[in-house]
Parts: sequence; structure tokens; C-alpha cells
Amino acid sequence: MSKSAGSLLTLTPVETVACCSPLTSRPLTADQADRIAPLLKALADPVRLRLLSLVASHADGEACVCDLNDAFDLSQPTISHHLKVLHEVGLLDRSKRGVWVYYAVRREALADLGALIGGVAATAG
Repeated sequence: MSKSAGSLLTLTPVETVACCSPLTSRPLTADQADRIAPLLKALADPVRLRLLSLVASHADGEACVCDLNDAFDLSQPTISHHLKVLHEVGLLDRSKRGVWVYYAVRREALADLGALIGGVAATAG
């Protein structure tokens, strides 16, 4: 059975980060950089960075959209859009309960990202 290009495994930005050595070990390939850039782009937005922080620091490590709206002078659809972006790149998990959507930080994704960027700090001592 032959594999076509369409059947190859496609990694999410977070999965790509998890597969990479720290930046200080060896340079990223162009393909790895292309796949990781959306993750960093998602985090480069101040609203998304704050949302990630709010969810991560929320009680029980998860937050309802209804808990996040008051922290911003933005509409609920705008907040939902930013949360969707964070979910799509793999930084947040989500679950629907009734009419509300709850988000939780994928801590392994943050740890992998930290290891990729902070490889020097992890080995210094």
C-alpha cells in the first residue's frame, strides 16, 4: 500500500514544537519553522496572551467564556474568536457544557514551548 502526500501525518504547531530540540541544540528546519510560527503568532497578540494567562491561572485550571468577558472591553464574539485561535493552534482544550464553552490550558504545550525557547535555562546550572 503506497502513501500519497495527502495521507502523511500532519503535525499541529504544538506537536511540531514537542518534536523539536531546543533552539540552542540545532537550527530549526524551514518546515519546522513554518509549522511553529502560527503558535508564536497566536501568542504575539496581547489579548490572546492575556486570555491564556487568565485561563491558566483560573481556579481548577479552566475557565468559562462567561468568566473571561468582563476582563476585556471587547464583545463576547471577539473573545470567542481569540479563544478559538488559541484552541486551533493547540494551546487550549475546550469542552461544551450546556450553552457554555469551557477552556483549559494544555500545560504540556506550554512546557514544550518553554523547552524549545528556553533550552539554555533548562540546561544551565
